[in-house]
Amino acid sequence: MTDTPVTEKMFRAEYLKPDGRQLTLYSTSAIEGVGPVPTPGDAVHATPQLRWHPLRGEWVMFAAHRQGRPFLPPPGYNPLAPTTDPTNPTELPAGRYDMAVFQNRFPSLSLNAPTPPEVAGVPVRAGIGQCEVVVFTQNPDATLASLPADQLRLLIDVWADRTTVLGADKHIRYVLPFENRGVEVGVTLHHPHGQIYAYDHIPPVQERALTQMQSYMQKNGRPWLSDFVTAEQQAGLRLITERTHALSVVPPFARYTYETWVLPKRPVAHLSALSSIERDDFAVVLHDALRRLDALFGVRMPYLMTVQQAPTDGHEYPEWPLRIELYPYLRAPGRMKYLAGTEQGAGEFANDAMPEQKAAELRALVLEEVAHAEG
Repeated sequence: MTDTPVTEKMFRAEYLKPDGRQLTLYSTSAIEGVGPVPTPGDAVHATPQLRWHPLRGEWVMFAAHRQGRPFLPPPGYNPLAPTTDPTNPTELPAGRYDMAVFQNRFPSLSLNAPTPPEVAGVPVRAGIGQCEVVVFTQNPDATLASLPADQLRLLIDVWADRTTVLGADKHIRYVLPFENRGVEVGVTLHHPHGQIYAYDHIPPVQERALTQMQSYMQKNGRPWLSDFVTAEQQAGLRLITERTHALSVVPPFARYTYETWVLPKRPVAHLSALSSIERDDFAVVLHDALRRLDALFGVRMPYLMTVQQAPTDGHEYPEWPLRIELYPYLRAPGRMKYLAGTEQGAGEFANDAMPEQKAAELRALVLEEVAHAEG
């Protein structure tokens, strides 16, 4: 299939896998030499369902078919690497491209989810949605922090493109790109990758944030992000890196030690709303934030990263603060903390370190120079 230039910095080519799942390849240059599109096994009959939690007022996903997904496969087999042996296929074809996105073979949500049987005393419904895997690179030993800065710029475009594509479906109301890195946060495949969940409802965290942001804008007549960026620039205590159109900060209300936010300076609802120059700066600041986390203790920092965009239900959300949130999970004596009784039992986070101190530590790190153009 001929690749299509989507932006001045991104090419895209779409394929159909043998089991019916969609595959999209992305690259900063022309996509070439793509071999036969593989699949590592037979089609999985996905039966995800949602059950209502009456005390929390939210849906819980159930996907028993995911018990069969690959779990830390043995050395010599990497299901996220390009296929080199047709008799032992992976998820990806050979060829020249930078990133790949495909529908998860073991999804927690599916647009074709069947109606589940009734459960006595609990509302239950089909787990409608879509789950995709984003392979960041063909290099199995890389990390986002170790990739060139232009690869992070491509990832911003890929996230924006997938959000637009998934959000265009009438069933989808929210799209969440994220990365879990490290076995400490439950990663089952070591190859650098992330995921995208597309929900048929607005998840509770985003619903609550939306309510808060709408209230702030109604009261103050402007988006919260505008005031937050100005306040952090003036304080200067928690800023980590700042460029013309983006910055990173340890928020003053951080729930995790070394929690880092990457923000555009202009309030927008989605990545797709950022201009090319804004995306350049956003990617550079994200790259810098990831490298600093790895530089803290000289090891690959386990973390959870989420891309927080507005809902995709067709409404305008001028109050929404687009941002990327990074939650480090490395246990180091006296420095990190896992979720414990108050966090899990009450939803009240206890942070043992002050954001100002941790921001100063991140700022003070001396990183190897990475060439980029100032935006």
